[in-house]
Amino acid sequence: MWKLLKYLKKYKLESILAPLLKMTEAMFDLLVPLVMAQIIDVGIHNRDTGQILKMGGVLVLLGLIGLAFSLTAQYFSAKAAAGFGTAVRNELFKHINSLSYREIDTIGTSTLITRITSDINQVQSGVNLVLRLFLRSPFIVFGAMVMAFTVNVRAAMIFVVAIPLLSVVVFGVLLVSMPLYKKVQRQLDRVLLTTRENLLGARVVRAFNRQPDEIKKFDEENDLLVRSQVFVGKVSALMNPATYIIVNAATIVLVWTGAWEVDEGIITQGEVVALVNYMSQILVELVKLANLIITISKSLACANRISAVFDVEGSIKEQNHGKIVTEAEKARVSADISAADAEGRDRTSAESGKAAGVPAAVPKVEFTNMDFCYAGAQEASLSDISFTAMSGQTIGVIGGTGSGKSTLVNLIPRFYDVTNGSVRIDGTDVRDYPVGQLRDRIGVVPQKAVLFKGTLRENMLWGKADATDEEIYRALDIAQAREFVDSKEQGLDLPVEQGGRNLSGGQRQRLTIARALVRRPEILILDDSASALDFATDAALRKAIRENTKNMTVFLVSQRATTIRNADKILVLDDGQLVGQGTHEELFDTCEVYREICLSQLSEKEVRAHG
Repeated sequence: MWKLLKYLKKYKLESILAPLLKMTEAMFDLLVPLVMAQIIDVGIHNRDTGQILKMGGVLVLLGLIGLAFSLTAQYFSAKAAAGFGTAVRNELFKHINSLSYREIDTIGTSTLITRITSDINQVQSGVNLVLRLFLRSPFIVFGAMVMAFTVNVRAAMIFVVAIPLLSVVVFGVLLVSMPLYKKVQRQLDRVLLTTRENLLGARVVRAFNRQPDEIKKFDEENDLLVRSQVFVGKVSALMNPATYIIVNAATIVLVWTGAWEVDEGIITQGEVVALVNYMSQILVELVKLANLIITISKSLACANRISAVFDVEGSIKEQNHGKIVTEAEKARVSADISAADAEGRDRTSAESGKAAGVPAAVPKVEFTNMDFCYAGAQEASLSDISFTAMSGQTIGVIGGTGSGKSTLVNLIPRFYDVTNGSVRIDGTDVRDYPVGQLRDRIGVVPQKAVLFKGTLRENMLWGKADATDEEIYRALDIAQAREFVDSKEQGLDLPVEQGGRNLSGGQRQRLTIARALVRRPEILILDDSASALDFATDAALRKAIRENTKNMTVFLVSQRATTIRNADKILVLDDGQLVGQGTHEELFDTCEVYREICLSQLSEKEVRAHG
């Protein structure tokens, strides 16, 4: 929690003024019983209408002044709390975006959504209440007791006994209920998780007709939540009757004692009423304080969860020989890498008949003895992977489910860092690149086609912010998306719903491919991104990419042998091992795994015919 307080720095003045103004308001509240005593003892006792009106005016004035201080305090506390929540939310969002796939996989998407929404809202509410009540309520409780001593010492001794008893009841109930509230919060998280899973998987649930099972599961989780809430509610409900019994008992004793003292002339009737008012103020403020502490306990739990996310450091860091680079160093490294890239591109393969010793072309992508293991995994997902991809080559990646195909290509743009070995682009380790520069050179089309709410043009500009309409239409032509875009008759202003839900699966995939092609990357990664396309469209797409991306290194990840068979080099993965690399013909004759994949999809005659 303390780590988050730094986000209140911009609101120091508001954070100081809010509690001070509330305490000022409390001072005026403490004066009200004394004014009432004056009205009773002087105005009513002497039937002095002028005094009654005068003191009544004082009461109204105190009320208006207190209202003004209260509203001002509410404004400052709300401003500080809302600013605090905004700052934390912005910083947490920025921090989440700095995390690599490894950290996001470990924490979980649903957890991060909860932290940045409901948890921050809870902490924001806690900050607001603390600024308004944390000082005011104790001030009223002890202030009322002090004021009671100024009225009558003997009667005030009742306060000395009543306040500790009230505190024992209030804080005793709190000690019991606070762990129960945390349990309720955890159960609420489970209900939210169940709801989220059901909504995200609604189509699967309906496809398998599992609605009754899901309803039963939700009912069980919800019933447990209700039972927990009812139980903690019953415990908390003990607070009001217990405190009212103590306060009313103290009031009875106070009135009884006061009556005798009034009869003996020791105390006036107005002073007895003032003491009763002070007792009522103490009751109200203790209940407020109890509710405040419950809110604070929830807020602290949420703040700790938020801090835990802030404590997670991204594993992807821009480095230079193991040290995180400064902005100046970053610019220098960027310039050095750009120069090295230019040199690498200028080198050509040693031609036949030329003198020995002429350097060979630098591979566009090179994996050297690379191992990779996911966080928390017992075994490596990829082991001892070595291969090269030259500029302009098309590299096919194929293998069974879970063989590591997507993991392999995700290492190129450095979505994950390798465990051992290296991944190099133009001869430079990807860990030595500034991350932004590295990813600007790579176009990635992930397995799941993700589009954002907006227009088609806005989605295409994700690939290149300053792309012209001509460049976008060229990318749509290559991605085989131009025909259906033109059929919509809205051109690049075609509205796209969130996630592209107003488009078919094949249309979404073609648009995501076009988005990557708009930037004309040096390296294009198609991670099984044509799975929803028919064979004819898939073939036309591959042909268009091959003809229009002469110097682009393309990685084709696919389950289909027909998709990658014409690649310049094919990588065959099996259980995290690179069991073969070469052309289609070479692998079909020499790699058993590749042969099995091909024959499971095509006959041997078809494989040979298309080879």
